[in-house]
Amino acid sequence: MIQSIFKVSVLAACLLASQVNAQSMNLKIGVAAEPYPPFTVKSASGQWTGFEVDLVNAICKKIAAKCTIVETSWDGIIPALTSKKIDVIFNSMSITPEREKTIAFSAPYYYTPVVFLGGKSLKVAGIKPEDLKGKTIGTQTSTPNADFLKKYYSKTAKIKIYNTQDEVNADLTAGRIDLQLADETGVYDYLKSPAGSKIEKKGLAPKDPIFGTGIGAGLRKQDADLKKKMDEAIKALNSSGEFKTIQAKYFDFDLTAR
Repeated sequence: MIQSIFKVSVLAACLLASQVNAQSMNLKIGVAAEPYPPFTVKSASGQWTGFEVDLVNAICKKIAAKCTIVETSWDGIIPALTSKKIDVIFNSMSITPEREKTIAFSAPYYYTPVVFLGGKSLKVAGIKPEDLKGKTIGTQTSTPNADFLKKYYSKTAKIKIYNTQDEVNADLTAGRIDLQLADETGVYDYLKSPAGSKIEKKGLAPKDPIFGTGIGAGLRKQDADLKKKMDEAIKALNSSGEFKTIQAKYFDFDLTAR
């Protein structure tokens, strides 16, 4: 009798553990509310698509998780993670030492150079701080690009900070700023659009620790098991060639993390 009760108790405990594990794999994936084509794009019907959406869906399939995209403001996305409003940030977030003080990151899933853009009619000798003296440079808030400009260019140029990348692009097209600093992948579609037809690359920003080591999924530090699963899934997508298949839908150059 006692043995039977013990077996029932063990079975109940296993079932409970299974339910808890199943619940833990219902993941809320945080992305910024503003579109970031071709990474995250929201259709008129409210459906999210894009490179990162396809990629996170492939990762969720690998780890057997049910994932739901949750919109939040970019400058509040880390607090949303730490307060458990979302479970994962999957929104082109650079892995930096400053951010790692607060959150953990998955292995990098892509890498992007950082580029200065300006009008084709704008003549500059280079992109060093002294070369851009007196110029107005725009960039998106809460990014390593903004930190880089503030550290190295604020004494020679005027730095203008925007809430969204679309706003930076619009002001550069309109001539309200002279240049912008952005992730090259993030302005890929813009440069191919009519709005970006008179804009060109002026140079790549030099390598700097501020830019981090690549783009990773943001996670809570205590979610070590989820990090392990995501790292394994990212590795599997790379080794199987599935990453390059997804990438080819959106880009004609390689984003593979270094």
